Amino acid sequence: MKYLHTMVRISDIDASLHFYCNLLGMKEISRYDSEKGQFTLIFLAAPDDEAQAQDEKRPTIELTYNWQPESYSGGRNFGHLAFAVDNIYDTCQKLQDGGVTINRPPRDGHMAFVRSPDDISVELLQKGDALPPQEPWASAPNIGEW
Repeated sequence: MKYLHTMVRISDIDASLHFYCNLLGMKEISRYDSEKGQFTLIFLAAPDDEAQAQDEKRPTIELTYNWQPESYSGGRNFGHLAFAVDNIYDTCQKLQDGGVTINRPPRDGHMAFVRSPDDISVELLQKGDALPPQEPWASAPNIGEW
């Protein structure tokens, strides 16, 4: 058995690519438009996995956009996506500067949670050891669900 991808339904391609690519730093690996099925599939990989994802040796995220408008809810029921990041504080600051709410701030220098434009919970984990506590994150409260 081989793990291939996680599929997430999205309602706005531009907002989702801004979140996953511009803010989180993922790379678009491929895109498929189905006229007959009326959907678009966009496959993304983390930068460290990009080359291997091109060869289908690493898992990807599949963003599925249905051309007929639908309402998606229950992002937390999905669970969450998780990414290891080089510097959790810098990543959270970039996301916050991009208009993303940091639902669970990285008070411990190790873990944070945010939400995608489609309300998918995204966990960010510091690569290696936790960073020393740092303001404003150390005293920041939780906001909403994560």
